[in-house]
Amino acid sequence: MKKTTIYLLCFVLFLGCNTGITNDKNVSDLESLQLKSSFIDLNENNLDLSVYKGKKIVINYWATWCGPCIKEMPSIKRAEEVLEDYGYTFLLVSDETISKISKFKNDRNFDFKFLKSIKSYESLGIYSMPTSYIFDENGKKIETIVGAIEWDSEEMISKLKML
Repeated sequence: MKKTTIYLLCFVLFLGCNTGITNDKNVSDLESLQLKSSFIDLNENNLDLSVYKGKKIVINYWATWCGPCIKEMPSIKRAEEVLEDYGYTFLLVSDETISKISKFKNDRNFDFKFLKSIKSYESLGIYSMPTSYIFDENGKKIETIVGAIEWDSEEMISKLKML
């Protein structure tokens, strides 16, 4: 009984401990995401999301086997082209291997900024695909979209232009 109580207390203390890094009011949502996850490009170079500071960013989590993810990609590409002058950058992130993402890119002839997440989706709290996060130019997450959408629909383009 004592052992169980001690283990339970240690567990509660462990959960209660917080370094404060991601709760710092001076850390943007985008910076917090960078702290939780690491991204690499298809050439295995680390990517620091701060290179997109001052831009609006759409991070789309997808998988090569995800039908809805693949179906929405052409509309993402068209939206990316329409919104280029509005400061948007679209990043398509998968937790699959670089070789699998590269093969998909080459086979499908998609020209996106594909990235690999070093962390699994589960560890990031992503349980449905596609899942997209939209960040404003200050790195604040302003919207989460779970499921496939028509990114280039008139309604969505208007909404993104207003953000």
